[in-house]
Amino acid sequence: MPSLLTAALLFSTALSPASLRAQTQQPAPPLATQPAPAEPQPPAPTVTSSQSAPTSSDDLVPTIKVQVNEVNLIFTVTDKKGRFITGLQRQNFGLLDNRLPPEAVLRFEQQTNLPLRVGIMLDTSSSIRQRFQFEQDSAIEFLLQILHRNDRAFVEGFDIETDVAQGFTNNIDLLNQGIRKLRPGGGTALYDALYKTCKDQMLTLKENGAVRRALILVSDGDDNYSRAEQSDAIKMCQRAETIVYSISTNVSPSKDKGDDVLKTISEATGGEAFFPTKIEDVATGFHNIQEELRSQYSLVYRPANFKQDGSFRTIYLQALDPRFHVRASKGYFAPRATP
Repeated sequence: MPSLLTAALLFSTALSPASLRAQTQQPAPPLATQPAPAEPQPPAPTVTSSQSAPTSSDDLVPTIKVQVNEVNLIFTVTDKKGRFITGLQRQNFGLLDNRLPPEAVLRFEQQTNLPLRVGIMLDTSSSIRQRFQFEQDSAIEFLLQILHRNDRAFVEGFDIETDVAQGFTNNIDLLNQGIRKLRPGGGTALYDALYKTCKDQMLTLKENGAVRRALILVSDGDDNYSRAEQSDAIKMCQRAETIVYSISTNVSPSKDKGDDVLKTISEATGGEAFFPTKIEDVATGFHNIQEELRSQYSLVYRPANFKQDGSFRTIYLQALDPRFHVRASKGYFAPRATP
């Protein structure tokens, strides 16, 4: 396997120059690693503050769109304080796909306005009854802030079964009504709900252009009823190219097994888990997710030695500047060739 540095150099020198408008608020110092001399020097990156976005130590897995032999990787860059970094150029990154540098990089863009396909999954089991109204209010406020003209969202509650209270729409009033119709009560089949939602709502989406698919999972992470395993739910999210952001409703001082469940699912699918210390902080979790969805990059490339065999291909993306942390996909399932 080539070293990351070798891959990064191969990745950067194969690219033609491109310019992105850097944001102007809180500019970071110049990058420590400069591109090859033949390339023009990129503008300084910009730091966008985030109220309390935690930074994970592991690479996470944002959305991937695979079409024939092109991969559309959507990823996020933060500094060590969790603040989003915008204004970077494609030569600032090193990339390996299945342990090899890409055959070609086709596009690199900052995707602050890429159309969103968002699902709100509210845990309606009896364990969250006392906190449910605040979760409803926070979810509605999130949708009011995040949805633009080309975005669509759906609303779902789950306990031992799933209840899609409102299908994909851009109508805030309908989404509001859907959220208000949900009622708590019953056991919790979290893995079943996640598996079914990705399979029925996200995997079936037919889109002509690139979109970001994300689920916002609000739950305490407990599961006492599922037939599916956690790994089954995660794999279905990866096949549906869907990020899962989770907001824990466990506001006790000590963390429990449910918090670990939410963290594992979010990291494996490319999102992030938020752990409020009081119920009022659930709204902050929604705010941080909103900010992240508008502070991402899109990298479209053609992988080397690509085969349409349905296999899982690993991805390793890293910023050349060690001050920056990239949350990028750990991999994707290659499509199978049609007969």
